[in-house]
Amino acid sequence: MRNTAIALIALFAAVGAGAQHELAMPSTVGGATTLTDTPTLPVGRIGDNDLIGVSVYDAPELTRPVRVTAEGDIRLPLVKQPIHVAGLYPDGVEEAIRAALINDQVLVDPIVTVSIMEYDSRPITVVGAVKSPVTFQAMGSVTLLDAISRAQGLADDAGSEILISSNAPSSDGNGGNLVQRVPVQSLFDSTDPASNIALHGGEVIRVPEAGRVYVVGDVNKPGYYFITEESQSSVMKALAFSAGLGDHAGHVAFIYRKEQGAAGRNEIPVPLKKIMDRKSPDVALDADDILYIPGAKGRGVSAKVLQIMIEAAPALGVSLLTLYH
Repeated sequence: MRNTAIALIALFAAVGAGAQHELAMPSTVGGATTLTDTPTLPVGRIGDNDLIGVSVYDAPELTRPVRVTAEGDIRLPLVKQPIHVAGLYPDGVEEAIRAALINDQVLVDPIVTVSIMEYDSRPITVVGAVKSPVTFQAMGSVTLLDAISRAQGLADDAGSEILISSNAPSSDGNGGNLVQRVPVQSLFDSTDPASNIALHGGEVIRVPEAGRVYVVGDVNKPGYYFITEESQSSVMKALAFSAGLGDHAGHVAFIYRKEQGAAGRNEIPVPLKKIMDRKSPDVALDADDILYIPGAKGRGVSAKVLQIMIEAAPALGVSLLTLYH
């Protein structure tokens, strides 16, 4: 008889160990009803779509995982009205549930425990010039460097600053979309510890691409390269990037530049030969400029054609070198 009992106990234990549940299930131990296998997550304010574990002493029908609705409410059996919990910490939710159970005469003196099982209301999104754009939930202490690390770091074409937007209320309590700009150099060089901003969820981190300068025409290596505020470009730098002038380059080059409010690009002549001979100062280039080096016979193409060819090159699967030679 004893051997049979031991065998039955072993069988039930094996079945229990093999059963897998998506959500933790209530169990009763010594009269106390609790949630088993409840994950331990850092305590924070509860938000929409979070999953919380509600345990009510000696009340298995009320002990369960509960998902917060999009309106920030939860519903419990025998409780008539939804309970608003968004923005509360777990102890605040415990008091709200306790009050609802008493008001609806479900229990006289309930003992309620609330734990956070899953955060789904604190997303942090990292997009733009990063190696692997990502969205993850903020749990515990998260900083800007942590978020960039989650995105596998900055891409090679990352610009000089990082933009952080958040829907969190402003300091005056009026809410709004707060945008912060963080210089990349100060963040990664640790020159300003305040640049490593603490994140709490709800932030969108965008890393803009660096500006581009296009070099086309009679040069040895047509193409584009990135510039930032810390690495301003010029005609001489552009020629160095493009491996120098071709054999038939003319004496005058042209910069095609977009001006604010202008429909097209302005054409700016550049005394190329004088710059090369050090008889004229170098000319600065701005982001999105097109530096065109025509052949000795003339300009060859217009600014509009240059723009169309630059934009079409990636779609056609060809390089600027193919287009201009």
